[in-house]
Amino acid sequence: MIEIDEGTEFGARAAAHLRDDVVVWMTTVTAKGSPLPSPVWFHWDGAGSVVMFSQPGARQRNIEANPRVALNFPGNGGGGDIVVLAGRATIDPPDEDRVAAYLEKYGEHITRIGMTPEPFRERYSVPIRIELTGLRGH
Repeated sequence: MIEIDEGTEFGARAAAHLRDDVVVWMTTVTAKGSPLPSPVWFHWDGAGSVVMFSQPGARQRNIEANPRVALNFPGNGGGGDIVVLAGRATIDPPDEDRVAAYLEKYGEHITRIGMTPEPFRERYSVPIRIELTGLRGH
């Protein structure tokens, strides 16, 4: 597990993305070895892990077969502010405090897509915990 050093300029930017961004691109690997990037909502614990929730299906199968994933933030559109995290994903229910923090972060967005928290949790029922193992970028 990595710790992000917010005392450095790069670490502070990486932490700001993890804290404030709404979407990160998570890349899993298919059974045939192809990378499969997907935009996902996520919650960072302020330390070394991220949680997200997925619908049952390909993403879950990919993680169960190969738990190595990458998280990429979009950068500034001009080739800067690049933050890429490597991680090890597991299908792992987070504690209820973590679920509450996730739902607080995405409450407006859940409403915007015409849902409430209960149906959202039913549809996105696969909890994924990502232990962050690497950080790079510029």
